[in-house]
Amino acid sequence: MRKDEAQAVTVGRDGSVSAAEEMARLGAENARLLRAEQEWHLEREILRRAAAYFAREVK
Repeated sequence: MRKDEAQAVTVGRDGSVSAAEEMARLGAENARLLRAEQEWHLEREILRRAAAYFAREVK
């Protein structure tokens, strides 16, 4: 796990996490996952184009 992904969650005395804190944490996680998905789509497109380029070169 990357250091920037590891986030401490504030826990109350009874061991509970407030709903607002949990929603904020989940929102941040969702945003991080969406950015990662966009990056994977870009990488996949680059690899697809590179494969097509090299396939033409081999013929």
